[in-house]
Amino acid sequence: MPSFQVQDQKGAIVKTEDLLGKGHKIVLYTYPKDNTLGCTAEACSFRDAYDDLRAAGYTVIGVSKDSAKSHSGFVEKHSLPFTLLADTEASLLKALGAWGEKKFCGRTCGGTLRKTFVFSEDGILERIIDKVDTRKAAEQILGE
Repeated sequence: MPSFQVQDQKGAIVKTEDLLGKGHKIVLYTYPKDNTLGCTAEACSFRDAYDDLRAAGYTVIGVSKDSAKSHSGFVEKHSLPFTLLADTEASLLKALGAWGEKKFCGRTCGGTLRKTFVFSEDGILERIIDKVDTRKAAEQILGE
């Protein structure tokens, strides 16, 4: 897992070492923008399967360029039980390989790529899901 230090939705600083060695695998999912159709579907997929994910030994964390304030509203509006990281400088997104060129409405631009990364409890990358099904994002983890 890349080394990072960013704010969560409450404004608290979260560092790589805060996540490691807790006895759970870490699911870091990267998404473009709070409160958009696909990103909301993905977050709600993780929310709805949260107990199953926890029982299977996973900690879920979302990452986007949105601010802590935006994340706070997103968490509250959709009752999300997991942490969202505000990577406003895109440093973690870039380190993960989740920042790059994408096509949107026929234009090519730079931005957050939707991906899901599964790390061992020690931070070793175990799996990358490049083709995320936003409505079944949790199933893509649990069905492995």
